[in-house]
Amino acid sequence: MAPIAVDQRAPSPLRVKSTANPKALSNANANYESEHFSAGELVSEDDYPYNEFKPSFPDVQWEPYQPIEPPTDRGLFADKEKKALFGAATSVKDLTKTIGTEIEGIKLGSLTDKQKDELALLVAERGVVFFRDQHDWTIEQQLDLGRYWGPVHKHATTGVPARGDLDEVHVVYSHPDQKLTPEAKIYRGPSQHNRTELWHSDVTYELNPPSYTSFKLLVSPEAGGDTLWQSGYAAYDRLSYPMREYLENLSAVHSAVDQAEGARRWGNAVRREPIETEHPLVRVHPVTGFKSLFFNPGFVRYIVGIPKAESDYLVSFLSQHVATATDFSVRFKWNAGDVAIWDNRTNNHTAVIEDIGVSRRHAVRVAVRGEIPRDSAEGKSREEEFFRQRGYKVDRNVQKGQRRQAGYKD
Repeated sequence: MAPIAVDQRAPSPLRVKSTANPKALSNANANYESEHFSAGELVSEDDYPYNEFKPSFPDVQWEPYQPIEPPTDRGLFADKEKKALFGAATSVKDLTKTIGTEIEGIKLGSLTDKQKDELALLVAERGVVFFRDQHDWTIEQQLDLGRYWGPVHKHATTGVPARGDLDEVHVVYSHPDQKLTPEAKIYRGPSQHNRTELWHSDVTYELNPPSYTSFKLLVSPEAGGDTLWQSGYAAYDRLSYPMREYLENLSAVHSAVDQAEGARRWGNAVRREPIETEHPLVRVHPVTGFKSLFFNPGFVRYIVGIPKAESDYLVSFLSQHVATATDFSVRFKWNAGDVAIWDNRTNNHTAVIEDIGVSRRHAVRVAVRGEIPRDSAEGKSREEEFFRQRGYKVDRNVQKGQRRQAGYKD
């Protein structure tokens, strides 16, 4: 993503409309790896079962989103022991202690409302939940689950299914040997992305960023194509107490401008004009009450109300904090028909970009519009709460003692 100018100013309103008017560029100047396609690149294939879900980019205009108060989170209605959901499963396995759970024996299309509530709670607690072999879960059922949890988000720039009646569905599609004209088949050199900036939480520039997100893989590549998620709860808990307190008093600007520019470079319509929105760096989850670091390298551009040098340093530090999260992340290897459902409020994720693409990867995503991010004095650390429930006394002064032992002066 190209950098944009940093405007150091007093805290801005919740919604700041971009003044950018990027000049359209020719396809020859676009990145080799992109989530966008120029018109005419993707064609119907006689032997491909998912032609109707290939990405299309309709030239339409949508009104700007207005802030909403979504319905009460369905996770708050769930049985905390999740007896209906777990009782129907043949296996429930945590993939790491920190994040990620895989459930077997459940068909998502057969969930009762009670099980949907318990699934929402589980996703809020564990960050991301995986289901294998959901081939029979239709796109209509995927949308129904999203709508049960809240209003569904419509993406302003990326592909929607070619079928034409599914503009609430986001298409993820890549194929190194897709049907291109000979003129379009040009290798343009190494990827322009680095491994840090690809970590993101979806469309956090929105006034109401997504809460629950479902992602179904239609076609799996022969090798690779994995996705990683990292826990925002743990990202917050890994910070020192002074750093937590500092960040809790700050907010960051999340920008849609680069994503819109990427669409325009390919000649695609931007269906809703890009915005920049200020959100707190620490937010509290409405179901769990846990504090989470709400930062991602993909969309955060600067920290509000502090000098530029300090903002640049914090953005760099937090980007590395997220990108090197090997101790609070989970990696998932997909098969066709697999589904991941994650909490977009408390996670970042990234695709594992392969050096050489070998086969097609095709997926559909549905995201639910969540609450406006907020911090709260009632919020708590997930890690501290874990130990409190096991009879531990939480002593925040111990860090001072550790500093003295290391030779620092308080």
